[in-house]
Amino acid sequence: MVGELVPTAVDPKTAGRDFWTRFHQLRGLRHTEMHPDDPLEPDDVAEARMKRPNPFDLHHYYEISRGPRMLSWFSAENATPANPEYETNKHLLWADAYVRRDERRKRIGTLWLPLIVRLMGQQGSTVVGMSADREAAHGFLQWLGAKPKLHEIESRLKLSEVDWPMMRRWVEEGAKRSTQTRLEVYDGPLPEAMWPEFARQRTTLLNTIPFEDLDIGKIVITPERIRDYYERAAATGEVPHDVVTWEPDGTISGMTDVSWAPYRRTLIEQQFTGVRPEARGRGLGKWIKAAMVLHVRDLYPDAEWIVTGNAGSNAPMLKINRTMGFKAYRTSVDYQITRDELEARIKSA
Repeated sequence: MVGELVPTAVDPKTAGRDFWTRFHQLRGLRHTEMHPDDPLEPDDVAEARMKRPNPFDLHHYYEISRGPRMLSWFSAENATPANPEYETNKHLLWADAYVRRDERRKRIGTLWLPLIVRLMGQQGSTVVGMSADREAAHGFLQWLGAKPKLHEIESRLKLSEVDWPMMRRWVEEGAKRSTQTRLEVYDGPLPEAMWPEFARQRTTLLNTIPFEDLDIGKIVITPERIRDYYERAAATGEVPHDVVTWEPDGTISGMTDVSWAPYRRTLIEQQFTGVRPEARGRGLGKWIKAAMVLHVRDLYPDAEWIVTGNAGSNAPMLKINRTMGFKAYRTSVDYQITRDELEARIKSA
């Protein structure tokens, strides 16, 4: 019975093989339901990612199981004091939960609500955010009283359908319109000497992203966070690639990056693309995006798709992506609710 089920904390660093067996079984079921078109992250990669300490984000993991069968999984994270974003993000907790399909409509999902309130109290969080891209998840969060804050669109580019002559034209036109600008491609980690300037400019550009009504603090990138990212990537086999444009005064005017991993050889993940406001209107966005897609086409002949995500309100980037051939694949909504509102909803339910 549901009343006998209890959320149990999990420490990936000390968890035994019995835990990992039931976790991977549920993880596989979730993947088949939620991402049937994509390769599944291998067990050893998932374990390496979860076991590695994170100095900037505190992760919370819990399971609800009956014997050897995991019924539901919950994870959450919040910024640590070591995170340069802590002062403007310490009030936020981000949570995610999944209930296996054959155990739904038994109120198992509601068992996570008191835990969320408790974690928020322990961490000093006043707002929790959760994402939904399925009707059932939307319904649950709306029942809870959470408010939709950010609409996101995942788009996919099929490489066999790309207009390659147009991509080459974009590169040629970009170079002609910015003759003093230098475009460089970096495979693997960026040179460490470049990290301070890259971190400074990436911080500026990331904070120009439209987040609609989402309660989110300032995004801050530092050389230390870049180092941590590369160490994590190496531990899980991720290979980063960057295209950067440099102005004559040594500042970065535009950047775009993707990542590739051996376990998803057919799928390249497009991360972030940004152009400084004062450098816009020169075709830099098209130039760096086209240069990247031409580069990865030659670098990864097995690749079939490039996947990216954008806020639904980010019209300039969506326009470039649609012109390139990116097509909407799925949409999701980020919801948020305050701790006081969540406590009130639990009491009323």
